[in-house]
Amino acid sequence: MANKHVKKWLKRIWKFFLLLFVVQLAYVVVLKWVDPPITVTQLSNWFRGYGLKRDYVDYRQMAPAVRLAVMSSEDQLFPHHNGFDLGSIKEAWLEKNKKRKQIRGASTISQQVAKNVFLWQGRSWFRKGLEVYFTFMIELVWGKQRILEMYLNVIEMGPGIFGVEAASRSYFNKPAKKLTRREAAMIAACLPSPKKIRVKPPGDYVLRRVPQILQQMDFLEPDEEIKKLLK
Repeated sequence: MANKHVKKWLKRIWKFFLLLFVVQLAYVVVLKWVDPPITVTQLSNWFRGYGLKRDYVDYRQMAPAVRLAVMSSEDQLFPHHNGFDLGSIKEAWLEKNKKRKQIRGASTISQQVAKNVFLWQGRSWFRKGLEVYFTFMIELVWGKQRILEMYLNVIEMGPGIFGVEAASRSYFNKPAKKLTRREAAMIAACLPSPKKIRVKPPGDYVLRRVPQILQQMDFLEPDEEIKKLLK
């Protein structure tokens, strides 16, 4: 009798996880063409009093300069990896073991999209495991252009400011399509800590970081795979 109850519950659990898998897979596929209605991070910011400024725009409505700027700043190997920059992960791990400090960021653009669209902010191993899974899925289903488009629409670019269109209008009073290279670099400079790093008027960090990003943009722009993402 006990065995029957165990088998019954195991069957229910299996069906539940199967349903969960199908639902999340369907959501991943839908988001290849449809923008997410809301994210956990956006909701969290709104509840914490930061407000919620966002305006999803099409890939072609983003200046090529801003696409280049975020790759130069956040993930220079974006067109060439499968979602994970193993070299940076290894360096971060070695640095952690050497200095016994918290691991420095080694997340790719794809990983940041997976975290910000499907998950929540945090550093638990469970969340990191889910991040790996969703990173693999979006690389498989969406492709690089859609991942970059989603990144530029959902990433926080200031307190309660999400996406490049909202950032461009908030900081420069213009649509993202008209951003200059320097303005794009200024927005990209805030991405490591958008609530603390001031874009306008620019703080000391931004003033130091912008020339570095502009230099890296010049270096990356001739790359053939980068060019495809700038068209």
